[in-house]
Amino acid sequence: MDFPISLFVFLFISTVYINVHAAEIFSVTENGATPDGKTDCSQALLSTWEKACKVDGGTILVPSGTYLVKSALFEGPCNGQTVFNVIGTLKASTASSIGVESWIEFNHVDGLVMIGKGVFDGQGASTWSRSTNCKASGSFSCSNRPPSVKLKFVTNSSIKDVTSMNSKMFHFHLNNCDNVAMDHVSILAPKDSPNTDGIHVGSSNNVHLSNLNIATGDDCISLGPGSTNINISGVTCGPGHGISIGSLGKYPNEENVAGITIRNTTLSKTDNGLRIKTWAPSPPSTVSDVTFQDIILNNVNNPIIIDQQYCPHNRCNQQGDSKVQIKGVKFINIQGSSSCPVGVNVVCSKSMPCQDIEFSGLDITMYGNEQPTTASCSNVKGKFLRNVVPTSCS
Repeated sequence: MDFPISLFVFLFISTVYINVHAAEIFSVTENGATPDGKTDCSQALLSTWEKACKVDGGTILVPSGTYLVKSALFEGPCNGQTVFNVIGTLKASTASSIGVESWIEFNHVDGLVMIGKGVFDGQGASTWSRSTNCKASGSFSCSNRPPSVKLKFVTNSSIKDVTSMNSKMFHFHLNNCDNVAMDHVSILAPKDSPNTDGIHVGSSNNVHLSNLNIATGDDCISLGPGSTNINISGVTCGPGHGISIGSLGKYPNEENVAGITIRNTTLSKTDNGLRIKTWAPSPPSTVSDVTFQDIILNNVNNPIIIDQQYCPHNRCNQQGDSKVQIKGVKFINIQGSSSCPVGVNVVCSKSMPCQDIEFSGLDITMYGNEQPTTASCSNVKGKFLRNVVPTSCS
């Protein structure tokens, strides 16, 4: 018998909370933090972490108030489960570069439980215009803005109820993680804030993302190389660039992407909808076993895209094909409105055509007049089943 993903995630998170031990609570204010929004509390947070990390079930408490944090690297392993309870607001500096990889980072931690109604304020507005100008110049490496919260080699962990706003780069970055759940998290940034992906996942396995409210300036969720067994459900996305697998194939020896399920999600006024994007030319890798199911579209541009000629800013050397093999992808019950006449746009690699691509139960009409959208496909082997609009690929 199959269990709904939402039930699985609920049971997973419930198990995490049941296992929270009745242990000591370590408040950052009792370790030197001043909630005035002006005094750097980085060292106070690190001192609090060191104490809690030594105790099985130790809790770091960030009480109400605003705490300036220039950067903080919370390193494990800890002596058991560690709870990070954020009630107040952690506020980053306005500097575009802070000299470290991430603003807030958890590294080699098993059993992290992040809870609370608190806020991570990345103070990104002062850096966004610099990034936009940098992109316009055609350089892809001129930005060194840090993501707000990074989980690196984090296992058996959960994040629940917190809010991330105005990140300089990604809001949450999961890298080399296993068995991590995020539930009822809010992510907020203006629609013109560059590279502020809500959640970026890479080289990670068994990640569960549920009941998320994401409004940002880039992908609501992006899945990079090495993303496997990722379950996404109950996401409200918009504004933003939709939900993307990729970009893939930019670098040598990228890991494969497999076992991706995205369900029960609503996209509103996003620049893209459901997208798989790979560079051309590219080294070889694969994307397989992907399901997009029960998705609602509200005035979405480019609702369904497979783009194997991905080239942002039109400054690419496309002297060759993508070698990323895309296979076993299903789009099931995708319904709603599009802001453009093409509801399905599939451009696969000439040398490695997409295999086993299935469209079933599509009903995508034009926003405003409910006219049917069309589908455009090249270099793809697949089928259209039970579709209302569009009925087939041209």
